[in-house]
Amino acid sequence: MRRRLVISYLLLMVLVLVALETPLAATLATRETDLVRADRLADATRFASLAGPALRGGVPGPIGGELSSYDELYGIGAAVVDRDRRTVVASRSWRSGAGTESALDNALAGQQFSAPGSVWPWADGPVVVAVPINDGGEVLGAVVITTPAGALRRTVTAWWLLLAATGIVAVLACVLTAFGLAGWVLRPVTELDAVTHEIAEGDRGARVQHRLGPPELRRLAASFNNMADVVSDVMDRQRAFVAHASHQLRNPLTALRLRVEELGPSLTDPQGRAEHRLALEETDRLALLLDALLTLARAEREENQRVTVDAAAVAASRVAAWQPLARHRSVTLRLATADGPAYARTVPTAVDQALDALIDNAVKFSGTGGEVTVSVGRADDGVALEVRDTGPGMTLDQLDRATERFWRAPEVQNVDGAGLGLTIVAVLVDASDGRLTMRPGQPRGLVAGLWFPAPDAVDAAPAPAPAADDAG
Repeated sequence: MRRRLVISYLLLMVLVLVALETPLAATLATRETDLVRADRLADATRFASLAGPALRGGVPGPIGGELSSYDELYGIGAAVVDRDRRTVVASRSWRSGAGTESALDNALAGQQFSAPGSVWPWADGPVVVAVPINDGGEVLGAVVITTPAGALRRTVTAWWLLLAATGIVAVLACVLTAFGLAGWVLRPVTELDAVTHEIAEGDRGARVQHRLGPPELRRLAASFNNMADVVSDVMDRQRAFVAHASHQLRNPLTALRLRVEELGPSLTDPQGRAEHRLALEETDRLALLLDALLTLARAEREENQRVTVDAAAVAASRVAAWQPLARHRSVTLRLATADGPAYARTVPTAVDQALDALIDNAVKFSGTGGEVTVSVGRADDGVALEVRDTGPGMTLDQLDRATERFWRAPEVQNVDGAGLGLTIVAVLVDASDGRLTMRPGQPRGLVAGLWFPAPDAVDAAPAPAPAADDAG
């Protein structure tokens, strides 16, 4: 943006300079030409006053010596021509040219003549002046002077170069001033852009200096800081409320479950026992929902802290932890990893919780005899993990909504779960600058992919993988 502003200022300055210096350059050329032309007309008039005897008596008289001295002193050719266009007296360097005929036509008609009107640096022709020689009102002939225009062209060129140099200095001064002015004006905008990106990346404490630039942008920076404070405060309150509510509801929920469970032995009616079992299942489901909300609130509070983890070791740990549940549900759970460690840079526990949610869904929906494969490898300067199952999978429309909070596919509404697993995965992956992808498997099932960036250097010790506990 600074470059565009400077270019705009520069273009305006160039247009102003062109509008001012073009007429001035033409005026300078005309002025220098007029000075030379006036001087030559004065010389020609003097020569005309001395040329009368040469034309009346046919003898050169004093005019011949004057023309020779004039030519030797100034290098300018001159000639005296009679009314029949015959050259009566001429200096040594006199040469008749194309402009001489027009000059003689006007002079013999009784008028002074001079050409051209202005000498330009690229013009080649001489300056020609002609004055009639009169005797009692009768035109006897004319004096013609041809002045080489080389010196005049050099003078005009020097003036034009001076104008160009002045314009260049003015343009440079304009560029320097424009850069300074644009920097002063745009510095708050640049900082605002940088702080906006920092906040978008998770640094909610970033703020703009509101004492830079013009007053309008200072007010904008102050308003932005106020808005960021309000939004940050609202988000903190919202997440704190979710976390506190989830945590506080666990105690009465636990007490309620214990009371409902103690009612079991006193129930003798088969229908009452069935209702009792459903009540216990609902309390368990509500407990899972509260755990998921608490996990989501904690995940959304993650700042830009990053740790280096060995994704291959984490995947092995999580597969081992989910093996008992997989065997209980008659699902084959296997791990496929590349040779050696696969280091990734993520927020704390991102790989663990993401794999837990994806493996949980894969084992849950694969059904008896299903297969779940967890693979780890390196791709795109990072670490790629995949959880592939042989379950029913999801349609493309369902995949688009899979990460919405509390959303569940219509056909699995009665399956245990809160509908927050993939939402938590998406939050953790986004906080780690990673990617979450899901696509239908072939010939059936679902393939959930995770990608995390690799660390800049692996000299830092990776975070230890969690112990393989019973996740079921």
